[in-house]
Amino acid sequence: MRNHTLSTIYILVGLTDDPNLQILLFIFLLITYLLSVVGNLTIITLTFIDPRLKTPMYFFLRNFSFLEVSFTTVCIPRYLYTLATGDNTVTYNPCAAQLFFVVVLGATEFFLLTAMSFDRYVAICKPLHYMTIMNNRVCIKFLIGCYILALIIVLPPYIMGFELEFCDSNVIDHFGCDAAPILKIACSDTQFIERFVLVLAVLTLIFTLVCVILSYTYIIKTILRFPSAQQRKKAFSTCSSHIIVVSITYGSCIFIYIKPHAKEGVAMNKMVSLLTTSVAPVMNPFIYTLRNKQVIQAFKDMIKRAASVSKN
Repeated sequence: MRNHTLSTIYILVGLTDDPNLQILLFIFLLITYLLSVVGNLTIITLTFIDPRLKTPMYFFLRNFSFLEVSFTTVCIPRYLYTLATGDNTVTYNPCAAQLFFVVVLGATEFFLLTAMSFDRYVAICKPLHYMTIMNNRVCIKFLIGCYILALIIVLPPYIMGFELEFCDSNVIDHFGCDAAPILKIACSDTQFIERFVLVLAVLTLIFTLVCVILSYTYIIKTILRFPSAQQRKKAFSTCSSHIIVVSITYGSCIFIYIKPHAKEGVAMNKMVSLLTTSVAPVMNPFIYTLRNKQVIQAFKDMIKRAASVSKN
């Protein structure tokens, strides 16, 4: 007879049992986490204090950086604690909370990237009406809409998950509480919820990706009509950072989630999930800042002001 009582304590397998690899992994994750937090908080600070960055584009970038900090903070510190102490257990409520925030923040990022692509479309294709169309009220509505859409998509399968029964196995084959390894240890029939999650993921991916592609189709057509090569180069430069981040985000999502069964490929997904939650949040601030002269100049000015204040 199987024990269908709900386990209150789960064991997270992690990525490796080798102590030496665990040390290297701890150092790597600690460095990437600190870089991610510092880099994204720097962008948030700059877009708040520098008047040159008070535009819709930097409003969305600031909120995207906030999402990145939140996303990596939900995942990485808990695993760092496990690597440092050897305590790989987690109780039911924190596990459920981590799963909720991971999927909500992840879904919100896709909608926010779509809003950012629309912002670039208006800026390049309708420059004379840019500040009228993308005013503060519209930007805030876009931001709130991103969170609401994410909740609408995430809540139904998440609530359904509370109806699952778990047998005698309480071992989660992951470094955190993710949907696929949790479904793997459920003794209930997970076929419907797996298909439901797959449909929602595909619809979200297709909807947001089509919106991004349409935006950049019009953007490219408009840029190619610019008479000056310098104008074309500048326009492409303002979009290139967003295109790179979109490619990384959608590529990792397609690899992890667009699978026929949640119970397959968990081992490979762990590695990709680790890169998504640790490396990608580090790359994004550098992608946006190193290719943006305004942000670089704002950062230099902030350093100069900080230096002058410390001298005084």
